[in-house]
Formats: sequence, structure tokens, C-alpha cells
Amino acid sequence: MIRLLLFLLLISALPAVAQEYGTQAGKVQFLSKAPLNEFTGESKTLKGLIDFEKNLVDFFVDLNTLNTGITLRDKHMRENYLETKKFPFAEFTGKFETIPILKSTFQKVQVIGSFKLHGITKEVRISGEIRQLSTGALELRAEWIVSLEDYKIEVPKLIFYELATEQQINIDVIMNPKK
Repeated sequence: MIRLLLFLLLISALPAVAQEYGTQAGKVQFLSKAPLNEFTGESKTLKGLIDFEKNLVDFFVDLNTLNTGITLRDKHMRENYLETKKFPFAEFTGKFETIPILKSTFQKVQVIGSFKLHGITKEVRISGEIRQLSTGALELRAEWIVSLEDYKIEVPKLIFYELATEQQINIDVIMNPKK
């Protein structure tokens, strides 16, 4: 009986392993590499949740927060291409192919799910890497290509040399355990 009591006391003293992690300030960046122009845009307001128990990965960004460094280009991007008044968010919802065992070194992960942009939802597979920091937080990085045509985002022929039809998307987030 005393052994059982000691065991229960020891177990209750161990720190709980978080199953849910979240962020309100992740970074998402896109790279547009057209024949005559290359530029990036980014937002530092990527919101996200990872719930290991439910195997849920969910991220979204308000497209109005994307910034390319040129105000007029940002205005045209929002009004003419992304149509953010009608479609203000991009969102990914999916799951890990294999739930990672968290370590302090980066390990490769695959996430499959749905990416919604411009009112269109497509199934995607995204490669990334994840590690656990000494603070208990997670660092997650991922990269994939988005074809504007797949999401019915029209690029006028005149702009073709300045705006790539495929955009490289990168995310880099620190996710804290939810309590």
C-alpha cells in the first residue's frame, strides 16, 4: 500500500506532456519567381493549432496581413488577385501521416489535408520538420508550392512576366503548449 501511494505521488509530480500546441504569431512567407520579377510577401499573424491526441493540424492566415514591402503591389494583390474582400483567409486543416515522437532535433514530417484559398479547397501533402524546444514549445517549418491556376486566381497575360503562376509557401512557427 505504501509503495502504491509513493508511486502515485511520483507520477503526479511528473510534468504533464502537452497534447495541444498553439500560436497566434507564426510566420508565413510566399516567394513569387517570375521571369522578370522576384519578390516575397509575408505575414507574422499565422494562427495555428496542433492537437496530437486528435491528430489535428490547423493553420490559417488573414490574407489582408500579407506584406510585400510595396503598398501599391499589396493593394493590387488583395483587390485583383486574392480578392480578400470575398476570400479573406487561407486555411490548412489536416493530420500527420505518422504522429511524430517529439525530440530536440528536427525530424521530417508529412501532413495531409485540405488547403483552402480563394474559395477553392484542394487536397495537399505538405512536407516539413518539427522539433521540441527546451522550453517545451514546438518549432515547425514547412514548405509547399501553390499553383494560382488550381485556386482560380487569374494572372493577366501582361502580368505573367512579373507574377509567377506558382508560389512557394513557407511557414515557420513556434507553438506553445496549451494549458
